[in-house]
Amino acid sequence: MAAATKLPVILYHYDASPIARKVKNMLTIKRIPHSRVEVPMTLPRPDLADRLGVKYRLIPVLAIGRDVYCDSSLIASVLERRFPPSEGFGTLFPCRKGGGKADTGMIKAFAMSYADRTLGELGSQTLPYHKFTREFLDDRSEWFGKKVDPEAIASNLPIVKSWLSSHLALIEEQLMDGRTWLMDTETPSLADVSVHYVWEWMQQFRPLRYLKDLFEPASIPATTAWISRTSKYIAASNAAHKLVLGTISGEQAAETITASIAEDPTVVGYDEVEASRLGLKLQQPVSVTPSDNGKVPTVGGLVALNKEEVTIKTEGSAGSVFCHFPRLYYVVKPEVGSKL
Repeated sequence: MAAATKLPVILYHYDASPIARKVKNMLTIKRIPHSRVEVPMTLPRPDLADRLGVKYRLIPVLAIGRDVYCDSSLIASVLERRFPPSEGFGTLFPCRKGGGKADTGMIKAFAMSYADRTLGELGSQTLPYHKFTREFLDDRSEWFGKKVDPEAIASNLPIVKSWLSSHLALIEEQLMDGRTWLMDTETPSLADVSVHYVWEWMQQFRPLRYLKDLFEPASIPATTAWISRTSKYIAASNAAHKLVLGTISGEQAAETITASIAEDPTVVGYDEVEASRLGLKLQQPVSVTPSDNGKVPTVGGLVALNKEEVTIKTEGSAGSVFCHFPRLYYVVKPEVGSKL
């Protein structure tokens, strides 16, 4: 089996995506060279859905060899496992200061549930939907599973802004003891990356300039200093390493991915107890669907399953790939009537 360090790493993204910014920062901290494919902000995305059979509608998506990973929480875990610090890469799960161990489980939970699905969800409610095209509004209506009402969102902005202020106060409380990073680690962890991207995006995205007063240093001095410190750390790592190998076409990416090597499925393994709970059997056609937003199923044969991750084999016009999803916040179930 080829080492991940010798396999192509390809990020599917679009520049305005906050979550793509998070994954780019993860790749920077890990010091992983990679190529990029630019995809549209709205569906369809044939480079994923048609060429690779990956119907998952959220961005970003990351390929390592012939393995395609969905959701930034799983991408973080996989990058740490497949590009370990012992081989010269950076880490998203550094030890606590003073010789303490890494808090991997709670940092993963914090990033996945608080940062992405609490802060990230509030962040999405700050967008000026009344300025967007009908195409974008229709796309996001399908994503949320309900019609986007720009007037209702705008009328709720004072409440959302007040909630964001309360969340900033929590970050300030965490940093009040003078620690450098959120979890008092030696270097920034996934917790820092996962919270930082939300606040940095709000400060840098021009349509959100009306949120500027949330970030007054006099009100949250430790938090504004931490945001700046994290941005500088990531920028310094970017400057020190040539990590972006270039932008390639979706066609070139699909050819590269499908011609590459997949990780041995036994690395993820097959948990028969969990499979039994879900009524699943190895190799049977299953669907994997997000449980919150973007509820578009991706269908494929079940290849691997454990408590953190599920792997299915999908088929596209360019060939087959092994598509991976997190277990949390995703529903895996038999695909009735599939012709796979």
